[in-house]
Amino acid sequence: MCADTPDYKDTLNLPETDFPMRAGLPKREPEWLERWAEIGIYDRLREKAEGRAPFVLHDGPPYANGNLHIGHALNKILKDMVVRSQQMMGREARYIPGWDCHGLPIEWKIEEQYRKKGKNKDEVDVIDFRQECRKFAEGWIDIQREEFKRLGVTGTWDKPYLTMDFHAERVIAEEFQKFLMNGTLYQGSKPVMWSPVEKTALAEAEVEYHDKESFTIWVKFRVSSFDLPEVELSDEEATDEDREAVAVRVAQASEDFVGAHVVIWTTTPWTIPSNRGVVFGPDISYGLYEVTARPDECWAEVGDRFILADNLAADVMNRARLEEGMYRRVRDVTRAQLDGMTLLHPLAGVEQAEGEWDAPRDFRAADFVTDTEGTGFVHCAPSHGMEEYEMYRELGMLEDVITYNVLDDGGFRADLPFFGGKYILNRKGGEGDANKAVIDKLAATGGLLARGKIKHSYPHSWRSKAPVIFRNTSQWFAAIDRKVGDGQDDLGQTIRERALRSIDELVTWTPRTGRNRLYSMIEARPDWVLSRQRAWGVPLTCFVKKGALPTDPDFLLRDEAVNGRILEAFETEGADAWYKPGAKARFLGDEHDPEAYEQVFDILDVWFDSGSTHAFVLRDREDGSDDGMADLYLEGTDQHRGWFHSSMLQACGTKGSAPYRGVLTHGFTLDEKGNKMSKSLGNTVSPDDVTKQYGADILRLWVAQSDYTGDLRIGPEILKGVADGYRRLRNTMRFMLGGLAHFREEDRIAHDEMPELERWVLHRLAELDERVRTGYAEYDFQGAFQALFNFATVELSAFYFDVRKDALYCDGDTARRRAARTVLDILFHRLTTWLAPILVFTTEEVWLERFPGDASSVHLVDFPETPAAWRDDALGQKWTRVRQARRVVTAALEEQRRDKVIGASLEAAPVVHVEDAETLEALKSVAFEDICITSAIGLTADPSPAEAYRQPDIAGIGVVFEKADGAKCQRCWKILPDVGTHSHTGTCARCDEALAEQ
Repeated sequence: MCADTPDYKDTLNLPETDFPMRAGLPKREPEWLERWAEIGIYDRLREKAEGRAPFVLHDGPPYANGNLHIGHALNKILKDMVVRSQQMMGREARYIPGWDCHGLPIEWKIEEQYRKKGKNKDEVDVIDFRQECRKFAEGWIDIQREEFKRLGVTGTWDKPYLTMDFHAERVIAEEFQKFLMNGTLYQGSKPVMWSPVEKTALAEAEVEYHDKESFTIWVKFRVSSFDLPEVELSDEEATDEDREAVAVRVAQASEDFVGAHVVIWTTTPWTIPSNRGVVFGPDISYGLYEVTARPDECWAEVGDRFILADNLAADVMNRARLEEGMYRRVRDVTRAQLDGMTLLHPLAGVEQAEGEWDAPRDFRAADFVTDTEGTGFVHCAPSHGMEEYEMYRELGMLEDVITYNVLDDGGFRADLPFFGGKYILNRKGGEGDANKAVIDKLAATGGLLARGKIKHSYPHSWRSKAPVIFRNTSQWFAAIDRKVGDGQDDLGQTIRERALRSIDELVTWTPRTGRNRLYSMIEARPDWVLSRQRAWGVPLTCFVKKGALPTDPDFLLRDEAVNGRILEAFETEGADAWYKPGAKARFLGDEHDPEAYEQVFDILDVWFDSGSTHAFVLRDREDGSDDGMADLYLEGTDQHRGWFHSSMLQACGTKGSAPYRGVLTHGFTLDEKGNKMSKSLGNTVSPDDVTKQYGADILRLWVAQSDYTGDLRIGPEILKGVADGYRRLRNTMRFMLGGLAHFREEDRIAHDEMPELERWVLHRLAELDERVRTGYAEYDFQGAFQALFNFATVELSAFYFDVRKDALYCDGDTARRRAARTVLDILFHRLTTWLAPILVFTTEEVWLERFPGDASSVHLVDFPETPAAWRDDALGQKWTRVRQARRVVTAALEEQRRDKVIGASLEAAPVVHVEDAETLEALKSVAFEDICITSAIGLTADPSPAEAYRQPDIAGIGVVFEKADGAKCQRCWKILPDVGTHSHTGTCARCDEALAEQ
């Protein structure tokens, strides 16, 4: 610029904003949290929404026993996005956070502290112990509450729900008493998953599966006798020869089978002392195999005969180190012949066994036996296996086959021959000495054919991480196929019927696959094991009559007056009242003799606690649900067997139907490579670390960008990508703020007075409004955000803002500039509110930058209503053509810029050859040179010359480059022929006029 050329920079309408390019979220976000607390944002939302239709998301309670992990963050952020978006779409969206406070994880922590101090839990007063558990939970609740709040999650943090609150404990007991009174509660003895380390029964939801190396053994059960049922031949058919032939066949079979061995295979050698029978498949082909030769170090002897499934015989012989040629198949073994055999336990008759295993074993057919692995025979220890338990229950033989050899710590009863005092697991959950003792004894007494080890998926307690066992114990159950009370209910008479119909008729599933998973689980599940043999929880508040059997009608005391006294005490004293001296007499009152009843001291499964939350949160709280139901339960996919499941069963047993109208499930969090996160692998991502490095909004943006219906990956590189996307959004918001400086209501231009470009933006907003609302309503946050992000970064920043910068900066008080600023104002209100459920901190910063004030907050604003007149599909189609043509022009100019022919697009005046008449007409009807940011542009229907630039994916448009003619305007930098002919030196007509206005 020459020295005498004026500097017009100060005459431009340049953006004005203090909104920083750098977010500084880790430092700024806590300031907004403090501000929201000061203005009571959640209470103000409730006041604002009074009278609206409520929307209640019921919080699945996290466990109060440790810092949050990334899965917690995913879950709570999703919930917050649901609540905020529903509120901003016109609902009264309530959110009451809660905590699960009872149960083994907390009790286990206190026991660990005891062990370090050399204290014995059993020597501590139970109420004192429970108080320590309560304090432990309270401490972690305070920590987790602050961690959740740091993520920008809004709710009644000052008044959450806790399962250990006195009222909650009262209601949990009351809900249990409903099962007591409606006839679905019963005491039974059956194999349940049992943790020897924790000494308690576990529910399926408390178990996770990990690989485990187990001993595996092939065990011989000797055929002690054979008695083939008589073959009945009528006098007309039978001859003496016939009868003699049958007798010969029976004698031959007896000679073949007696002394032979039926071989079983098991991965739990410790269950052999509890064996009560062997079963075979009714349709499996079996054969009798004889050893003809043997190698060294083989437990089989020449002449030994084994009965095996034909499909598995070769594998079994191989395990016994018998190669092909060392054995032969002697004969078929029929179903009738198997029925005629009597088997002996491998330890039968062993010295010093005191006759423990001398009785013949039950031997029968069972449908669950297969010939896909093992031997084709299954050994039955009904105290430790559900299939054989159910089989003997149906046969009415349980009393004959149930054993009580394994104690609650996983050790054998002291008087069990050879194995008394041996343990299945050691105290830390590792391999105990029981399996080895059983294997060694079988080997020493000739009962073993082969042994080995196998690595397989095996259930472990998710708390102690130790393997579990199946153990027959006396437990309390809720019968899910028994008629509930009088059974009069629209959805069915049993808990299972009600649950299955609720799943299909009452609940909306997001994604739909959640329905199938829960339905199949409930369809096949057994009765609910309600009892746990622990101390920290709500007790099973019931009494049983001494000397009565569980099947007796008066076994359980059912008395509303007794129940009422218990509930009254729990309301004021909590569940500790059950354990206080004199509690039994206090609750039984004058109506019942305390000496005639036993007080049950098992505690309820904690899933019953959380399953009951609908009663003391949705039903009982003023800010709960108007009809006692939640609009949404939202948890991870593991809760199909957890909270979704227990809540469904519990509510169907007490109120007759599901406690929720909708269920949303999300996947698990994995590292960037798709691996499960593990501290030992060092691939965990802590929410605290992310908020300290990037800010919570980046974590929230990661959630919004992810497909939560599957597993979600997160790690340093992924977070960097999220942060880059955030910066692009932030720049879009900053441009709007800068362009709206000093915008006044009188500057606003009506829709029908706007240029086409602005009306096209409003048309796109109308389309986007529908997409965003639908996305939020359907919990499709990824879809809603992606639509917003593409609009903000591609259609606004890369197109509309790029085009309109010239008018915003250089125009005087023109209708075009006013229209552009009107659109910026409209964009501002929509983008900030639409993004507010996701970027809670950033949108608040943007809002306050424009509307400062003590009471101001974007979160107190609803999504603006969009006028129907904005939607103009024909205009949208036209501008799709215009933007396509622009793409060809800008690509052609970029090629010239890359070749150093021009430095900026304003140096160009290209000629655009357009074959399609409709497209050419569209381009001529707009200021296409402004759209392409060139100083001039030519439009022609002439065929494109050979040298024209073409875009492969856009047919019918060619661009021939030409330089702009004229001088460069020193204010707007356009190159125009009229520059220098106006009163203001070196300006074009537009800039000269703008300067004259100043």
